[in-house]
Amino acid sequence: MLEPLAHVGRDPATGGYVRDAWSPADLELREWFAGEATRRGLDLREDRNGNLWAWWGDPSPRRPGVVTGSHFDSVRQGGAYDGPLGVVSAFAALDLLRTRGVTPAVPVGVACFTDEEGARFGVPCMGSRLLTGLLEPDRALGLKDDDGDTLADVMTRAGRTPRAIGRDGETLAMIGTFVELHVEQGRGLVTEGRPVGVADAIWPHGRWRFDFRGRADHAGTTRLADRDDPMVPFARMVQAARELAERHGVVATVGKVRVSPGNANAIPGLVSAWLDARGAGEAAVRALVADLAAEAPADVREESWTPVVDFDVALRDRLARVAGGDTPAPILATGAGHDAGILATAGVPSAMVFVRNPTGVSHSPDEHAERADCEAGVVALANVLEDLCR
Repeated sequence: MLEPLAHVGRDPATGGYVRDAWSPADLELREWFAGEATRRGLDLREDRNGNLWAWWGDPSPRRPGVVTGSHFDSVRQGGAYDGPLGVVSAFAALDLLRTRGVTPAVPVGVACFTDEEGARFGVPCMGSRLLTGLLEPDRALGLKDDDGDTLADVMTRAGRTPRAIGRDGETLAMIGTFVELHVEQGRGLVTEGRPVGVADAIWPHGRWRFDFRGRADHAGTTRLADRDDPMVPFARMVQAARELAERHGVVATVGKVRVSPGNANAIPGLVSAWLDARGAGEAAVRALVADLAAEAPADVREESWTPVVDFDVALRDRLARVAGGDTPAPILATGAGHDAGILATAGVPSAMVFVRNPTGVSHSPDEHAERADCEAGVVALANVLEDLCR
């Protein structure tokens, strides 16, 4: 089922994917989701934040369902599995349940959350954050992409109603339990020698914007002594982030930089850089950012923050027993954020199933999962859903 999606948003030069939220590629994938739901006779719904739901059965706040799924959008030049594997596996698991003749006692849903990566507007898990009320609508609508378009602009062009976004208690109340299948973004399962694992917790993580301001000037006629070049303190900040990360025992990445005006023969007037910082402990992550902000001559703004997410222990252990077959599945922590973590933060019993990644590489065209492991993931997910919907 991944094959029909392989061409959508793919860069032929690199093999990577660019699937920004509400882009033509994203809209095409949403159409695919709708077609798969219709083909299976599922009740297709789109909530006011753009998240998609395909229901087997009729959920209600009094009769919430078991939901599985993930997202379609990608980071820039991302891989084929991060997100889509969870959506495709959800449909495949439902097919397997029907083949087994399972009649669920509660509704079963497939979800596709919008803008999980935050590649376009800078805030990850936007669809689930809006759904749960963890992101204010006014802030979301004012976010701008690299072309200066706001979320309100792109939603309007896609035929949606931007002013309707926000916490959706009715939809939220229909989710009794959420299980997200995802390709592992690391090598934990390689080490364990197992195709499938279960998440224990998600590290606290956030994004911060550093604006270094200087004075634009001519590259050839301005003496070094007369320059106010913001690239110099920016370069020092990148090195300091690495050194502070080692000191505090966390990870820190500067993966996005915007230079203005961006002329090769001019000193820039502004350098904006985005720091991603994560670690096992919240205090250590916060300490790194505080130390870096104190050293860097920049305006610093926090764009997103997700505290540590400990998944429901009873649900986690139940999944490990059911998904693991004869031997409980390995339980792994992760430094990657997910919609499951946002729902868990909002009080929805949530869990995650990981599928082995032989290289551990993710957010890259080299991201991979073997077909046999993907199929093992579908079987594990079907077993979990069957157990949860009795």
